[in-house]
Amino acid sequence: MRIIFVLFYCAVCLSAVASEDREFTVSGLEKSAEIIVDEWGVPHIYAGTHYDAFFVQGFNAARDRLWQIDTWRRRGLGQLAEVFGEQYVAQDRAARRLLYRGDMYREWLAYGSDAKRIAEAFTAGINAYIALIAQQPELMPPEFDLMNYTPARWDASDTVRIRSHGISQNVGSEVLRARILCLADKELASTWQLLEPDRDLVVPDGLDPCDIPANVLDEFSLGRRSVSFDDVSLAAAETVVRDRLEGSNNWVVAPARTSTGRPVLADDPHRQQRVPSLRYIAHLVAPGMDVIGAGEPGLPGISIGHNDRIAFGLTVFYIDQSDLYIYDTKDGKYRYGESWLDFDVAVETIAVRGGDAETVTLKFTRHGPVVFENDEHAFAIRLAFLEPGMAPYFGSVEYMRASNWREFVAALNRWGSPSENQVYADVDGNIGYKPAGLFPNRPNWDGLLPVPGDGRYEWAGFHDMDVLPEEYNPARGFTGTANSMNLPADYPIEQYKVGFDWVEPWRYDRLWAVLSNQSEHSLTDSTVLQRDYFSQLALDAVAQIPASIDGPSATMLRDWDGVLSTDSGAGALFMVWWERHLKPALMLTLLPEEPDTLIGIHDRTVIQQVAKQENHDLVQKTLETAWRDTRELLGPNSDLWAWGSIHHTVFEHPLLNHADDALAEQMKLSPYARGGSGFTVNATSHYSSSLRVDHGASYRQVIDVGNWDASTMTNAPGQSGDPRSPFYDNLLEGWATEQDFPLLYTREAILEHKAFTITLHPQQTSP
Repeated sequence: MRIIFVLFYCAVCLSAVASEDREFTVSGLEKSAEIIVDEWGVPHIYAGTHYDAFFVQGFNAARDRLWQIDTWRRRGLGQLAEVFGEQYVAQDRAARRLLYRGDMYREWLAYGSDAKRIAEAFTAGINAYIALIAQQPELMPPEFDLMNYTPARWDASDTVRIRSHGISQNVGSEVLRARILCLADKELASTWQLLEPDRDLVVPDGLDPCDIPANVLDEFSLGRRSVSFDDVSLAAAETVVRDRLEGSNNWVVAPARTSTGRPVLADDPHRQQRVPSLRYIAHLVAPGMDVIGAGEPGLPGISIGHNDRIAFGLTVFYIDQSDLYIYDTKDGKYRYGESWLDFDVAVETIAVRGGDAETVTLKFTRHGPVVFENDEHAFAIRLAFLEPGMAPYFGSVEYMRASNWREFVAALNRWGSPSENQVYADVDGNIGYKPAGLFPNRPNWDGLLPVPGDGRYEWAGFHDMDVLPEEYNPARGFTGTANSMNLPADYPIEQYKVGFDWVEPWRYDRLWAVLSNQSEHSLTDSTVLQRDYFSQLALDAVAQIPASIDGPSATMLRDWDGVLSTDSGAGALFMVWWERHLKPALMLTLLPEEPDTLIGIHDRTVIQQVAKQENHDLVQKTLETAWRDTRELLGPNSDLWAWGSIHHTVFEHPLLNHADDALAEQMKLSPYARGGSGFTVNATSHYSSSLRVDHGASYRQVIDVGNWDASTMTNAPGQSGDPRSPFYDNLLEGWATEQDFPLLYTREAILEHKAFTITLHPQQTSP
């Protein structure tokens, strides 16, 4: 019945979107290929040659996500103003600072011997679909007509030169920590975000923290932000907040501890929730390859999923991959050692729709792009993601084709960005864990603060991947990660200074506690754990409320079980108190001159402050104001309060406010109540005091290793980016109500749930 509904809806209402079997002839394909789209919108690509699979992947990505990937490409290359106008010139200029500008020969080889050929095939597939639109304009996604421009053709180098979607790791923390040092003291700078492993904060020789302007990273943040069509302004603290919210959970359980006798692998990467979804599920079948899972829609390959032998899933592992350098400047030069050096300069032209092209000048030092200048100093960032082989997620084209642990770890030696925790399982019953990422060697400092750019603080190359921890078939029978500090107790941190800025351990501790107590872990157990709303943070915080404080807020919280379910009244009160009253009040108390500098303050630090005698009045007052605030938000009857009434997700198309009524109606997506928060395993983070969910696990997978068709997934709001498609929001309700969907793998199962097939034939060339 479901498939019949889809076909009827599309045939009658969405004639421009393929929803029935179709055939196309395209240039660039070697052999005929087919795309079987299942009833959940997942494309299963069957290609006649290895590289045809990537061609068809590119063609299909354009079919479902063309406006998204075209916008991603323009944003990354700094070409937004060409189609959207002069208000995007500043963002284009900022993005161009973050392009890879090195040698392309070394760049391609860094990913693997055939990386260039894969990228060429993928982008040829995108271009083939763009050419098809010229012949069949009804296939054009409506956003292009709405904004009155056409999609651009791709070059293979576009997939790797764009780096601005990478995670910068701790440069934002460096800046805020320096500002705290300037305005307060070392104790607050050390405890604002707790350092792990424990470490004394050392101010580098030659650094005056007060030389760091509060807005030093505004240009850098502008170059990395997504495209906004309603507000092109920038929040100064966006960098540090963004990089800390982009987390994930993953785990893998060995056969001896599962109910199936096979490994179970789960992964739910957390990123900003967008329309369309950041990730796209695809299945690539070709000679020598049969891999399924999620990847970035604008990149070839699969970064999270499985092939016919192994399964894999990632979370961010916080290697410190960036540093802010400060230079003395004079007469247009910067000081390095005893010399005054000229900036490297790139003069570029930015095309502007409806106006004259603008010429911009980009400056670079020996360390990287200059992101800020004043009368006395210049500031540049050294970014690992600007090194060869560091295009975010592109390295998956190597490990997704591995067939065993040895090949998988060998492929991870090429992985550069973002630095990741990878969990692994195979059909022989083996499980493993290995972090990977380009690891700078800082011989004489620890990366926690900006440093002078005069030559005293240089990276001494990079550490080999074998200095990072590794587990293979651990005796405990499981392993997993959640972005927190997970280095072994005996790790030689002074020799290999991985980093000291990590996400707090709430999610990590919870998933390890659950897995430790499950001797027969099932697929359902993994699904339930991914949706877990228990908050140890909340219980720890409530336990620190002084016994002398009473009143309705304290009573309600003390009687609570710490589960941030959608229907929890105490959960609503706690989050209103914690996010809208307690933390802002503490930030103002601790740093009255610039309280927003403490954004991202660790919850463990806040808990410590709650317990302090000098803060008892503040705790009582904020509890009282939180009670009044919650009454205003949810009504006077506390028995009817529910966390999900104020904590909900609103997936919104970027052009919703610019569409006419008919298109806007297709673009609109329903809001859904959500439980949890950023510190629950089921992560539902919010950037502002509005408590609106804007980060979390839009994609999830639970893999039954070896019995592949039993695996499940979710991807919100849907697979397609085209508002006319039935797959635009088909997964949203199930995702929001904690359901999952099949991740089908065998051709037999796929055909049982086929929605439609697209057959591609190669264009015949004249002899």
